Amino acid sequence: MKTTRNLHIQLKDGKQKEFIQLFESQILPVMKQQTGFRDELTLVDHNNRAVVISLWDDRKNAEAYQSSAYPRLIEKLTPVMQSPPRVETFDVATTTLAAAA
Repeated sequence: MKTTRNLHIQLKDGKQKEFIQLFESQILPVMKQQTGFRDELTLVDHNNRAVVISLWDDRKNAEAYQSSAYPRLIEKLTPVMQSPPRVETFDVATTTLAAAA
C-alpha cells in the first residue's frame, strides 16, 4: 500500500525562500535516489509554516528513509527551522498522482 510521510515544520521568520532553496538543491536530489520514493509536495504559508508531503511505494521504504537518509537531511534544514519538525505517516487511500500508479 502506498504511504505518505508528512513533515510539519515551523520556519524561522524570513526563512521561507532559504527553506525552499535548500529543499530544492540539497534535500530533493537525495530523496529522489531513495528506494520507493515516488513524489513530493512542499507547501508553505504566510505564517512561516511548511508541510512536506512525500509519497512512497510502501511503509517499508518510507521507514527505511526515516532511519537512514532523513536524519542527515533534516540537519541541513536546521538553520531555517524554529523547532524540530513533526512527522506523520499515513497509508494512501486515494490519489490522482500519475507517479503513484
